[in-house]
Amino acid sequence: MIKKLIQHGNSAAIVIDKPILEMLHITNKTSFELTTDGKNIILSPQNNIKQENNILESLEKINKKYAHVLKRLSK
Repeated sequence: MIKKLIQHGNSAAIVIDKPILEMLHITNKTSFELTTDGKNIILSPQNNIKQENNILESLEKINKKYAHVLKRLSK
């Protein structure tokens, strides 16, 4: 499948066809990680955002609760 970029404000965009969205189980609310190998653009859907947010929230709670202990350990 060949696609061309389209103008979207001051940026460029590419339209992903509905069958591909359905096949990958992604929606217009799905977050993506964009990487490159220097020649290709690689889009990876991030389906585990909730899990990542839970981990970050837990780390924040731990850091608040044990800040004094963590500071002592770092010395």
